[in-house]
Amino acid sequence: MLKGILSISGQTGLFKLVAESKNNIIVESLETSKRIPVHSTSKVSALEDIAIYTENGDIPLKVVFKSISDLENGGPAISPKATGNELKSYFDKVVPDYDKDRVYISDIKKVFLWYNMLQQKELLDFTEVEDNKEQENGNTVDEKLNI
Repeated sequence: MLKGILSISGQTGLFKLVAESKNNIIVESLETSKRIPVHSTSKVSALEDIAIYTENGDIPLKVVFKSISDLENGGPAISPKATGNELKSYFDKVVPDYDKDRVYISDIKKVFLWYNMLQQKELLDFTEVEDNKEQENGNTVDEKLNI
């Protein structure tokens, strides 16, 4: 779902990986469709590798996005420009056990900004997340039968 979608430090928005070379990568802005080279010295984060701290470990960003989508029936999330208290309250509905000491308002804003951008561009596909949940539920039943 989030494969090839990148966040680049110092750049606004999200980018799609287009090509790789020895010393840099070529990315395309999801907002402007403009292509730019990103050098190996830049801090690049793949959205598929990002997780949110919770009281019981970390949860992948794609699971957080699925929770937002479920809460909003596939629609957009709260505006990332909302007040800090509104953002925290909303995020608490999405991830009730998020670690309030390690997840900052700036992180929450990014989650909603990224979700809304991907939702608007129709790049959110939760079939992989749903398949994993079905497998987990199936494994739970199998484990109970084996006991």
